[in-house]
Amino acid sequence: RPFARSLLRFLGFIFWGTAAALAFGGVFVILMYKNYRYLFQESFLSLPGWLAVAAALILVPTGVLAISISAKMSRYRQGALMYLLLVLLCLEMSSAVLAQFYSIRMASELESTMGYLVYQYNGTHSQGPGSRAVDAVQRKLQCCGVQNYTDWLKATAASWRLPAEKTRVPESCCKEKYSHCRGDLGHLEQLFQEGCLKKMEDQLHFVMLYLFWCCTVLSVLELLAGFSNGILMRHQPFHDFRIL
Repeated sequence: RPFARSLLRFLGFIFWGTAAALAFGGVFVILMYKNYRYLFQESFLSLPGWLAVAAALILVPTGVLAISISAKMSRYRQGALMYLLLVLLCLEMSSAVLAQFYSIRMASELESTMGYLVYQYNGTHSQGPGSRAVDAVQRKLQCCGVQNYTDWLKATAASWRLPAEKTRVPESCCKEKYSHCRGDLGHLEQLFQEGCLKKMEDQLHFVMLYLFWCCTVLSVLELLAGFSNGILMRHQPFHDFRIL
């Protein structure tokens, strides 16, 4: 019983700290979808992020309850803690499964989506949403093309609707320190040459893997908290089931 009290108190403080880590992962997923939503065909990609944020918010009162129960037992607090742990397990397991699922599924869709957007690119002065999305990704990730800058060689002057100009890359491929860069392939040192697909996949895998392991580790800790609370409840049994 003293060990269960100490473990529950320790886990209560851990819940406070891990709530920040879980919220960080959830916000990262939400912002990633917001920044690159034109590249993702799946509109529910941000769902595991929102589930993680909700779980992080619930972790705070859960930690408070765990610490208070370890100091002074109360059947009402013990019952409430069990309910919160159950809700957290549902949220975190759902978030972990969705993160793993989207990590595998989105990686296969990114290549086809980005390839299509590059092929449909209408020139550096276009206001189309697809062209703006390509420019935004290339500037943010400091990349050029899908696999590398040579992907833009397939974008002919006719497809860019700029018949008087030679084939070149968008100005969003230019490095910031070269203010006079206009995407001329004759000056490769002025351009980002690495492709965007690998950078996007690496970022997607990192954030989804981070969220997956955060939820998995937290679920194990919550099972330990539930086990400790159960030990304490055995020494102060309920007289009936109305409290539950």
